[in-house]
Amino acid sequence: MVDPDYYKGKVCIVTGANSGIGYAISEELLKRGAIVYMAGRSREKVAAAAGQLSAYGADRVRPLIMDVTKQEQVQKGIENTAAEAGRLDLLFNNAGVGGTIPFEKATLDDWKTIIDTNIWSVIYGVHAAVPIMLKQGFGHVVNTSSIAGIVPPPFQALYSLTKYGVTGLTECLRYEYADRGLYFSTICPANIATPIFNKSIDGQAHGELRIPDDAYPVDKAASLILDRVAEHKGIIVVPEEPYTDLWKGYVLGNPEVEERLLQMARERREAFAKGGAYF
Repeated sequence: MVDPDYYKGKVCIVTGANSGIGYAISEELLKRGAIVYMAGRSREKVAAAAGQLSAYGADRVRPLIMDVTKQEQVQKGIENTAAEAGRLDLLFNNAGVGGTIPFEKATLDDWKTIIDTNIWSVIYGVHAAVPIMLKQGFGHVVNTSSIAGIVPPPFQALYSLTKYGVTGLTECLRYEYADRGLYFSTICPANIATPIFNKSIDGQAHGELRIPDDAYPVDKAASLILDRVAEHKGIIVVPEEPYTDLWKGYVLGNPEVEERLLQMARERREAFAKGGAYF
């Protein structure tokens, strides 16, 4: 059973906090008594998001302006937060972009954009936070990967590369720092009802994409994530069923999972051939 007071008074940074999973995690942290620095690059959007959550206590919601693709801004933002609050208990490296595109249509600029946003932002965050957490003797880094970071969906080579990278990095650090007071967790969301379905590599809205019918409610996702983080779980699949079985089936070479992925490739190939889009 999760300690209801586990997050009470804990100092947390959440990147990509303007919307989606980041916003939901921020709200759930506030419900559980945490102090939350909501990070994003748009001053207006961060202020609006923080304002929406100010009912939980204006002194516990702090806007943090930083572009996660800029190392200097991430370093300064994390260091200043720890200095102001006196410590840093949890860092949620959550900011990211999606990307479903035929491999042969991807440009090198597409690769650079998704790698800068989904991998380098996490590296910058970990690089800044770990020395602080080591010095204070405690801390927990939570990096958002994806179900595509443990199972390879067709037509998501760019996205999956970045998310496998996040998973691998986080798992390595989990073992490396296990005896030094630091914890690391990887969030692997499947279809969650968030605006990421209307945003792709270029960061622009794409109206032809839509949230899948089976998407898991984002508030339930945030609650599950924080329960598992409090348990210091490593890889956190959201929702746990049926996606944990999908992951295990892929790893073990289950023929049904193999056929499911092949069928997904056929469906997506057909959709792109017709000029449509498929997340």
